[in-house]
Amino acid sequence: MGTSKDFRVLNSVDVHFREVIVRFLLYKIVALVLLSGVIGMPTASAEGSRVEAAKLLPDRIGVFRARGPASVPAQVPREAERLSFAVRTYTAPSGKTYFVDISKTRSDSAAYTLLTSARGFNGEIKLAVVGTASIVAPRRVLFCKGSNFAGISSEGTDGSSEGEMVELARGLAQQLEGENNIPVLVKHLPAWDKVGLNASYAVTIDRLKGLLPNQPILDVVSFEGGAEAIVAQYDAGRLAIVEFNTPQIATTIDHNIAAKINELKAAVPPIGTPLPTAYRRVGNYAVFVFDAPSEQAANQLIDQVKYQQVVQWLGEDPFVYERATREFTETTLGVFVSVVKASGLALAACFVVGGFFGALLFSVRRARQRAREAYSDSGAMLRLNLDELTPESDPARLLGRGN
Repeated sequence: MGTSKDFRVLNSVDVHFREVIVRFLLYKIVALVLLSGVIGMPTASAEGSRVEAAKLLPDRIGVFRARGPASVPAQVPREAERLSFAVRTYTAPSGKTYFVDISKTRSDSAAYTLLTSARGFNGEIKLAVVGTASIVAPRRVLFCKGSNFAGISSEGTDGSSEGEMVELARGLAQQLEGENNIPVLVKHLPAWDKVGLNASYAVTIDRLKGLLPNQPILDVVSFEGGAEAIVAQYDAGRLAIVEFNTPQIATTIDHNIAAKINELKAAVPPIGTPLPTAYRRVGNYAVFVFDAPSEQAANQLIDQVKYQQVVQWLGEDPFVYERATREFTETTLGVFVSVVKASGLALAACFVVGGFFGALLFSVRRARQRAREAYSDSGAMLRLNLDELTPESDPARLLGRGN
């Protein structure tokens, strides 16, 4: 009996031990699967990003044919604005070879940022030539459209292939998706049509610090939340505008900037730290002016910056009925006023025309009366000539005595 009891105890312990081992193995397998999935995600993402850029370069662009598949070169530009990069070679009917590189960026503004960063080396930015905005140089064409930034270069260096490069660039731009609109912040610059296309754009704080070096005030500026900035040169100084997405972020950064300016001004001993000539918050903008001849000139430049607020409802607009009622009322009132004005003008015109023709007719009849030799007191009415005092103007038309 004791032996059977001990056997049952050992059997139960063995079963319990097996369950523990099985659970341990199951947990280990699950952990390995999860760990492999986490490790494999960045690789898959990076591979997908690379393939996405390569898909933007088709086998044929108009009359240009690809020569070989798209590839990623060993030296890839590593700007923070880029997500992926690919290169492909194309051959023209003339036999010339062209290299096309394209970058998929984080946003439309990021693509425009890369274009402005290449302006100083290649030429001026122009609109409505290729894509959204472009730079056309003798041996290189750069353009952006949507979140795509592309460059076309020729194999030769004689500069005679500019026409074919522009044709290739336009063909590629037509196949890319995206809006043909430059960032709105460019159009909010003072006199943007003169200086806007020469301004530099930034979507990262590192890019902004590169445009404005040795400015410690930028240490408290954050681009978290998708802020964007633009820097333009004026006669009154260098203007920098940083746009924040929400009033809360703009308020926080504004307080940090004010505190930093006071800290730099109160530095003892003074260390000659560069400061902005003027700073002001305008709506969700943080506006700086650097290297201005005077603070007054800097403030006058800031006065020209206008913040244009745009409100977009994620759901149904709660004020749509009120807006429709107001528009209907304004339209109806406008129509009523227009009708009254038109009626008044028509009535006045009738009086003027009627008075003119009435006066003309009256003067003509008066002139006829003055031209008569005989006097008549009938007041131009029909009168019987019973006394035969009034001579007949046409006796042949009168009835004779026998009639």
